[in-house]
Amino acid sequence: MKLFIIVSLSLLAAPAFAQSGQPSSANPLSTWLRDAYTRNHNTITRTAEKMPEENYGLRPGTQEEVRTFGQQVGHVANFNFLWCSQAKGEPNPNAGKNLEKLASKAEFMKALSDAFAYCDGVYGALTDAAGAETIDITQENGRQTKNLRMALLMLNYGHNNEIYGSMVTYLRIKNIVPPASEPRGPRK
Repeated sequence: MKLFIIVSLSLLAAPAFAQSGQPSSANPLSTWLRDAYTRNHNTITRTAEKMPEENYGLRPGTQEEVRTFGQQVGHVANFNFLWCSQAKGEPNPNAGKNLEKLASKAEFMKALSDAFAYCDGVYGALTDAAGAETIDITQENGRQTKNLRMALLMLNYGHNNEIYGSMVTYLRIKNIVPPASEPRGPRK
C-alpha cells in the first residue's frame, strides 16, 4: 500500500518537473504539495475577504444542513487545525471549539488566518522523507488509524480545494467573481 501511495504522489509531482524539465528541488513531492497548498491557502483567504459581511450568513437553499458561507470558512479552519496537528504529532490547539459557530466576518477571518498560520509551518517543514513517515491519526469519529504524513496533508489540501469549490457558488450567487476566475495579465 505504501508503494502505491508513493507512486501516486510521484505522479502528482510531475507538473513540477514539466516546466523546466528538471526537479524543482531535492524534495519534488513536498515542494509540489507546499506550493499547491500555498496557492490554495491564498485563494481561500481572498475568497473569504471578497465576500461582504452581510453575506456570511448566506445559505444556498433552505436546508439547515447546508452550511452558510461563514460556516464554510469555519469548516476549513476546523479541519486545517485537526489535520495539521496530527501531521505535527501534537494535540489539536483548536480541540473542543467549533469554528463554524462564529458570528462575524472578523471572527471567521481570524480563525481562518490562525488555522492557515498553524498549517504553514507543517507544509513549510515538509520533506519527501518526512512525508513518507507513517503517523498515527485519529479520525473525526475517534477511530485510530495510521497513514503517511504526506497522504494526510494531501487530504487536507484536497479538502480545502473542495470547500473552495463550494465557496465559489456562494460568490457567484452574489455576482462576485471568485479569485481563481479573476482576469489575469496578458499571456506571454
